[in-house]
Amino acid sequence: MGRGDPSDAEWERLRPFLPVSNRRWGRWRDHRQVIDGILHRDRTGVQWRDLPERFRPWKTVCERHRRWSADGTWECLLRQVQAEADAAGEIDWDISVDSTIVRAHQHAAGAHRSAAGSLRKGGRAGRTPGRDALAEPRRPPGGGGAGSEGLGRSRGGFTTKLHLSADGRCRPLSLVVTPGQRADCTQFKPVLEKIRVPRLGTGRPRKRPDSLAADKAYSNGPCRDYLRRRGIRHTIPEKTDSQAARLRKGSRGGRPPGFDEDRYRKRNTVERAINKLKHARAVATRYDKRGYVFLGTATAAAVVIWLRT
Repeated sequence: MGRGDPSDAEWERLRPFLPVSNRRWGRWRDHRQVIDGILHRDRTGVQWRDLPERFRPWKTVCERHRRWSADGTWECLLRQVQAEADAAGEIDWDISVDSTIVRAHQHAAGAHRSAAGSLRKGGRAGRTPGRDALAEPRRPPGGGGAGSEGLGRSRGGFTTKLHLSADGRCRPLSLVVTPGQRADCTQFKPVLEKIRVPRLGTGRPRKRPDSLAADKAYSNGPCRDYLRRRGIRHTIPEKTDSQAARLRKGSRGGRPPGFDEDRYRKRNTVERAINKLKHARAVATRYDKRGYVFLGTATAAAVVIWLRT
């Protein structure tokens, strides 16, 4: 076992949820060696062709990561480790939401548009890993708009933006990828709706947190209305211009939104979750051409955080 590879205990937590066979090529090759190669690339940012000899052939590792990013296997693994933590009462449901800019390497550009259609059509969302249906990948939501691949131009240059929610223990609950210039508030609803922690027994998945904290980027009417409709207590500071406009209206401006300073101090948990994610160099700098593959890269890094926290 190399430095940074999943331990035996961590591997046993993942093994029951991995796909067993592929409808087209039969049984998968040894998952553990391939996953070790994927996580090594996540951690170091090395090119696929330069993977160490013990992970070879590199094409198998690269293709497995691409397919699992497309068919949602990485997201299913993330939800399963979250479900285990929730069953043990280890999730702090006072969550926070934020985003971070990821600088895209020049090699992330130039994806052929025709390659978007190379993903075989077919399959429904929410397939369970381990079934034959995983042989046909699909493009999951949250991987960038059509043609954009989650790449754009912002003040930082050629960038991608990673939107996420994190629990009170600095662990990512959901991830969404957009171009770097996309406003944070536009992805507020998609990020919250991707929170889906299954129950190990019977019952519906948990989707609603106890409370939420966010910065001024999410301080607008649609975000607050969405939280009120779902009955989620929230702490979001009011923007200066919004406050001035409300005061100008006098009694017609309504009451100021509630703000809990002590709760807002816990918002640093999402900043620390971003810091943990960016320990993976393939997340801190984007090398993947496809938006859904980069989302899979970030999700694999999130799985490791959950396994080791």
